[in-house]
Amino acid sequence: QVKLVESGGGSVQAGGSLRLSCATSGFSYNSYCMAWFRLTPGQEREGVVRINGVDHRIYANFVEGRFTISKDTGKNSLHLQMNDLKPEDTAIYYCAADYLFRGCGLQQNDYRYWGQGIQVTVSP
Repeated sequence: QVKLVESGGGSVQAGGSLRLSCATSGFSYNSYCMAWFRLTPGQEREGVVRINGVDHRIYANFVEGRFTISKDTGKNSLHLQMNDLKPEDTAIYYCAADYLFRGCGLQQNDYRYWGQGIQVTVSP
């Protein structure tokens, strides 16, 4: 059974940093794609970044080099280091996972498994 649990959210001032983590279980990192999404009020959940089985990364344009995704296979965890945060980064952040063949992109439909989400708030 696939399980994803996010941690590390919170509140920070603009320009600050946060590191999100996602504890995972129930699947192999070699055959799965993992991603971070975010949801802001009034908008659809949008893809932030994804990483595939060979550590190829795709970032959304709005990241602009500020975020870095990484995974620790030995500890079954996925991370998102977010630097130079902006108020518009305020959102609920979700980690997601699924088999590579389901698409491995930045669309919600590419992933069946989701964490519960964690709040990130960036104040001006």
